[in-house]
Amino acid sequence: MKFEVKNGCFGYKNTKILRNINFEVRNGEVLSVLGSNGVGKTTMLKCMMGLLKWESGESLIDGISIKNIKNRDFWQKIAYVPQAKGSAFGYSAIDMVTLGRSAHLGTFSQPKAEDRDAAERAMEDMGITYLADKLCTEMSGGELQMVLIARALTIDPSMLVLDEPESNLDFKNQLIILETIRKLSEKRSISAIVNTHYPEHALKISDKALILNRDGTNIFGNAEDIVNEDNMKRSFSVQVFIDNFSYMGKEYKSVTPLYLV
Repeated sequence: MKFEVKNGCFGYKNTKILRNINFEVRNGEVLSVLGSNGVGKTTMLKCMMGLLKWESGESLIDGISIKNIKNRDFWQKIAYVPQAKGSAFGYSAIDMVTLGRSAHLGTFSQPKAEDRDAAERAMEDMGITYLADKLCTEMSGGELQMVLIARALTIDPSMLVLDEPESNLDFKNQLIILETIRKLSEKRSISAIVNTHYPEHALKISDKALILNRDGTNIFGNAEDIVNEDNMKRSFSVQVFIDNFSYMGKEYKSVTPLYLV
């Protein structure tokens, strides 16, 4: 599947937030969306999925505008994982994950055995079967984030859309989330679009990157090419130093913020 945005523009009142957004993501590719707070990253995700309407431009799947794709068909291809901010509902993990099958259910249908089986497989793939009976209200942020990703996987999507999946998590849980996204792209050929505040994370897991700037401009391209010191300085108003190093036979990149500019 190829998902693309062509000339996407959006604004509130007289303020243009997003201007001429253009990008594409194909099977198995990971795209990271970077930019400072308030620049419109979450707004961009909502526009591209049709939750907000582009003022001009369009989103397409395999060359077909999503305006011409039935809502049910769209949500069987695209799975959205919002920020994990805690749950107000006392669902157990297995019940929360089973809810992800709603795109395959009729309006008044109840989950069937096959839906429960799909939920159990998704939890097994994520390595969180031990959470099955735990209430979402009692979970840590990392646990809940993994449950939300498992819920998204129950529909066997072609693409995951994740809004800051590693924010407010400790180092270990951040690494688990990042490795999970990369594993899904490599082993299941699921593409992913990920909002993140961390340039280092983008370099770790991404094939492509989209940088949103406060002046409404943006930069899209291969992650290693555009996540560089000059673009980080322009987007975040911070001078950074990007270093390459090897550890136990593997190559890594580190991004160190130096000072404000």
